[in-house]
Amino acid sequence: MNTYHIRFNKSRGQPGRGSRDHVWRVFENGKEYLFKHFRIEGLIVSDSVTGNGTNDDWNMSCEGYMTIDRATSTAIITANQPQMITPPPPP
Repeated sequence: MNTYHIRFNKSRGQPGRGSRDHVWRVFENGKEYLFKHFRIEGLIVSDSVTGNGTNDDWNMSCEGYMTIDRATSTAIITANQPQMITPPPPP
């Protein structure tokens, strides 16, 4: 199970920070992703703070598994680990 922190992207639209539409920063075990949307399904979500006590960031936090919908730039975080779909062998 992974730990997620979700924050508003205050620097969206700047170089390397996604477009103006990439308003969400999703951290999966500390690795950052930028998204236009996020959806959390069936999980307990709470607030948390990360930082050093001087320059802290407040987050929405949960534990689960993330699937990325690239067509809509949406992070989907669920309680169940996504199943890998194996395509059928060629005829």
